[in-house]
Amino acid sequence: MRRPPTDLEILEEIYRRYYPVFVDPRRLEKNPHGKIHVPVDLAAIAAHFGVDLDIIFGRLYYHLNAKYGFEVTDYVGNEERKSRVDLFSLQVGGERHCVQFPLLASLAADLRDQRNQYLWTLWLSIIATVLSVLALGVSILDMG
Repeated sequence: MRRPPTDLEILEEIYRRYYPVFVDPRRLEKNPHGKIHVPVDLAAIAAHFGVDLDIIFGRLYYHLNAKYGFEVTDYVGNEERKSRVDLFSLQVGGERHCVQFPLLASLAADLRDQRNQYLWTLWLSIIATVLSVLALGVSILDMG
């Protein structure tokens, strides 16, 4: 059984595949609702990772959207308006399964930074442990 992809792997794959779509200036002609929402072929993403489509859908819609979506308060005159910013939307305009691309790019960068920070810490710990073991070995040899 194949392991499920990580949040970072999913976000990076979507970013890699759909960045050219996001920056294409002709998109505004096709989608007057805005440039920031990009439709994603979830079946293609699932096939890339070798998992069922519902795994990718569930991760985006239930997990990542709940974790990273947020509410915004705007003020128009004296009126307060709240709206939700979702990472993944079922439909935007006439397009299905859309990601909010700038938010996705920010999350991918942040998760990559967290992973790199973890890896640096891990490797420094491994090096420190190896040096400690070597120092212990040298001390034991000097005693003998």
